[in-house]
Amino acid sequence: MLTLATVNPGEAEIFASLQGEGPSLGRPSTFVRLSRCNLACRWCDTAYTWRFTGDNRPHRDDRAFERTANQLALDEAEVAARIVALSPDRLVITGGEPLLQGAGLARMVALVRQARPGFHVEIETNGSVAPHAALDALVDQYNVSPKLAHSGNPADLALIPDRLTAWAQDRRAFFKFVVATPEDLAEVAALQAAHAIPGERLFVMPEGTDSATLRERSIWLSDAALQAGWRFTDRLHIHLYGDTRGT
Repeated sequence: MLTLATVNPGEAEIFASLQGEGPSLGRPSTFVRLSRCNLACRWCDTAYTWRFTGDNRPHRDDRAFERTANQLALDEAEVAARIVALSPDRLVITGGEPLLQGAGLARMVALVRQARPGFHVEIETNGSVAPHAALDALVDQYNVSPKLAHSGNPADLALIPDRLTAWAQDRRAFFKFVVATPEDLAEVAALQAAHAIPGERLFVMPEGTDSATLRERSIWLSDAALQAGWRFTDRLHIHLYGDTRGT
C-alpha cells in the first residue's frame, strides 16, 4: 500500500500538469503526491501532507489538517493504473517525503514500467533519506531539495553530510535550494563547497506562494545565480494556477 495526499477527501492527488520547478520545468508530467514527511518546513506549501491534528511542529500558518480528509491509502497496482491512464510519460513522485515509502514505490514504479516502458521517473526529495535499492534502480532523476536554516528544521535532521555527498556524486541528482532572503545564499555556497555540488546541477528557487513575491525575489536571486554559476528556477505552477492542490 501507498499513503497518498488528497485533492479532496477520498480523491488521491494523482494528476497531469506541467512540471513547475527545476531541470524539467515546463514539461508535461504525471504527478503523484505522497503523504507524510520526516521534516517540517515553516513555509511548506503542502503542509496538508504532514501537519495533521495533534502535530505541533511549527508552521507559519499554524493550521492543522484532519488526517482522514487529507490522507488516503491505495494499493500500488491501483496507483500504477491511474498513472498509466494519464497521457504524460514523465512521472514525478512528490510529497511530503516520497522516499519514506521506498519499498511500495518500487513495486508501483515497476508496474508502471511494465505497462509503459518509456516512462521517465523523477522523485522529489528533501535529501535526508536514502533511496530504497529496488526503487533506486528504476529512477531516472532525483530533484533534491535540502532544507536551509530558514526552514526551521534542525541541521542534524535536514542536512546529513553523508547523504548530501552521496547525492552530489549521483549524476541523476539535481539540487534545488529554496531561498527566501539574500542571507540564505551564503549557506547555499557553503553546502556547495562542502559537498562538491556541481554548479550545473545546482538550482536556486525563490520561496513564495504568490506571483508577486516570486517576482520580487527573482530579481535579486537571478543576479546571484548568474554571479555564482548556479541555475535559476521559477515556480511556474504558482504563476499559472496559484497555490492550489492538483496542479
